[in-house]
Amino acid sequence: MRLFAAVLPPAEVLDELGLMIGELKGRAGADRLRWTEPPGWHFTLAFYGEVDDDVVPELSERLERAAHRTAPFPLAVRGGGQFGHGRVLWTGAEGDLETLRLLADRAEAAGRKAGLDMGEHRRYTAHLTVARSRHALDVRPYVAALHAFAAPAWTVAELALVRSNLPASGVPGEQPRYEVVGRWGLGAGG
Repeated sequence: MRLFAAVLPPAEVLDELGLMIGELKGRAGADRLRWTEPPGWHFTLAFYGEVDDDVVPELSERLERAAHRTAPFPLAVRGGGQFGHGRVLWTGAEGDLETLRLLADRAEAAGRKAGLDMGEHRRYTAHLTVARSRHALDVRPYVAALHAFAAPAWTVAELALVRSNLPASGVPGEQPRYEVVGRWGLGAGG
């Protein structure tokens, strides 16, 4: 199964972001982007790719330890940016980014210790993808609009292991489906 570790914003934050994305989708040229939808909005901490079923229990155990060693922390969805000359449009994070990076490092280490190939380590950049494009696009107007965006802050209190089910129908615009397969409270084990 295709898995990743994530921080999932609460419904009220997703609602605020949804209003902002609705405004952006109404702008000229917005149809050139493939917009993501609320069920898929999350801060990916570590992407594991295809994971054999027999590895999931060890990965889950290691993620639980990582969560327990990380105290709850404040976070807000704020601002925006792009990767790859407009190929990825994202909104960022504000709050205790040091603890968020630490949790991402621990989620990555959990994957490595469970025997997964995590590739080369890169410094974590907190972002929530809101749109993609197959081609380079000028998304500066969207980035500028997102720059002023700020959703309500919340306390991150759990780490989630999420299964990603990629679209199989071939229908244009179909979104991946996400299923939470594990949740662990932060700081729960000291």
